[in-house]
Amino acid sequence: MFTTTDHRALCVMRATVEAVPLLRRFVRETAGPWELGDEVDEALGVIVTELVANVVRHSGSPDVAVLLTTTGRTATLQVQDTGRWRARRPRLAGDDDAACCGRGLQLVRAYAEDCAIVRTARGTRVAVTLAADVMIGRRPAGPDRP
Repeated sequence: MFTTTDHRALCVMRATVEAVPLLRRFVRETAGPWELGDEVDEALGVIVTELVANVVRHSGSPDVAVLLTTTGRTATLQVQDTGRWRARRPRLAGDDDAACCGRGLQLVRAYAEDCAIVRTARGTRVAVTLAADVMIGRRPAGPDRP
């Protein structure tokens, strides 16, 4: 359950494959003492993994920044890079249609109350907002949600 205390934590790392598990650990270990709840902790782990992996795979950015904040009953995770989006290579004959890639933002949006992606000449920032009822399937359906 969320506490009413506001928190803020920032970590900046080189945008390498090794940054993915390190930033996941940073977010989970930082959020743990904030008592956000098991569902929020799990969602934050999935979200930061997907977003940082996107930076590593697609941005060409030398660095990635992760900012985690809480305000009241809301947690916000921001991932920012200074690169330019690079599309994935097109699928080739023989590629596995059930490959584990290409679903990251769908997973992020499944957990999020809100997901904003801002691309500028200076990079990309993704801000994801979570509320206490973050568990998949437990949020009420709305016009933008199945």
